[in-house]
Amino acid sequence: QVQLVESGGGLVQTGDSLKLSCAASGRDFSHFLMAMGWFRQAPGKEREFVAAISWTGAETSYADSVKGRFTISRVNAKNTLYLQMNTLNSEDTAVYYCAAKRGQRSLYSEPNDMVYWGKGTQVTVSS
Repeated sequence: QVQLVESGGGLVQTGDSLKLSCAASGRDFSHFLMAMGWFRQAPGKEREFVAAISWTGAETSYADSVKGRFTISRVNAKNTLYLQMNTLNSEDTAVYYCAAKRGQRSLYSEPNDMVYWGKGTQVTVSS
């Protein structure tokens, strides 16, 4: 079993910053080969890719809409994934989910690829 618990969401204003965390635990969790990522889902929209990181942290990828504003990182010693979000705007309003998958690829960007999911944390950006 793998549990993922997100935290750090909240209500902010346009231009503000926010840092999300995702704590991983469970008897089946090991950072070895465990790629992780952040996804988000706005009301009435499908869940979409935000950012991904390889199990070592050496490789990352981002959706075009957040590139240059968001930074994904992880600290394997703490079993924690992060998402630093800067220059937030109203289009970033969504529930943000942490996800993980152990596999041969370094990065995964499709929601259907992911195996483990957190319950999400709400991010609301007011203008």
